[in-house]
Amino acid sequence: MNPLLLARRLWLPTHPARHRAFHSCPAWLSGHNKWSKIEKAKGANDMKKGMLYSRAYREIALAVRSGGSADPDQNHVLAAVLKRSKTQGVPKENIETALKKISGENGKGDTHLVFEVMGPGSVGLIVECLSDNPNRTVKFLNTLLKDNGARMADVKFLFKREGRVRVALEPGEDMEARFEHLVGVGLDADAEDFDHDDQPDGTRYVEFKCPQTSLHKLTSAVTAPGVCRELLTSELVYAPLEPLEELDDTSSAALDKLVDAIEDLDDTLRVWTAADT
Repeated sequence: MNPLLLARRLWLPTHPARHRAFHSCPAWLSGHNKWSKIEKAKGANDMKKGMLYSRAYREIALAVRSGGSADPDQNHVLAAVLKRSKTQGVPKENIETALKKISGENGKGDTHLVFEVMGPGSVGLIVECLSDNPNRTVKFLNTLLKDNGARMADVKFLFKREGRVRVALEPGEDMEARFEHLVGVGLDADAEDFDHDDQPDGTRYVEFKCPQTSLHKLTSAVTAPGVCRELLTSELVYAPLEPLEELDDTSSAALDKLVDAIEDLDDTLRVWTAADT
């Protein structure tokens, strides 16, 4: 792919070019097959990079919104996202461009959009988008909903806003003592509930839930020196107010298909459903 063209599509997923099927050919043309394979591999690699850059852009945008600042020194969430993006190989130039665009430094800040959707099985969905062209986003989303048996509808009453903070604890023999200390710190900082998940390498992921007004307080408390290894996520979510009755197989499959399709839109940040736990 032309480097200039790739740069222009900095944050958009790219798609591998279609190639004509090759038929039997003389030996002197066999090199065409070789270069076709090379181009195909390059196209697949470009697509993976495009998806990585697009995902990084979304995560940076969410971090800026939830942390309230485009300065990583003032935003714990953003600092964690930037560190992870760099580790994954996202170029510094891409990160700087994203921060400028999201914060509106280039005069063309994106618009944050929230859509309410009634999906298959009468399941409510909240769709968060970030777009430089809201009319385009609405058009694409409406077409997608129509094709998947869904529609725009008032469903926000099915959800509540809630803060969620996820951190990691280092493996070690004193895990339980450090876990108990972390939980105590979280509860003192307005956490209402918590859960944990142990990883194969011994790392323990701990997630806290809190009122939306306490998100910053909780995040600062559990990421203080000596409390945890690292911050994984800190965000405001749309959580279902009531547990949803189990869907039948047909509705469940249709809902999964719809969510996947919405998440594939370039402008989509997050999709929340009333079926989430």
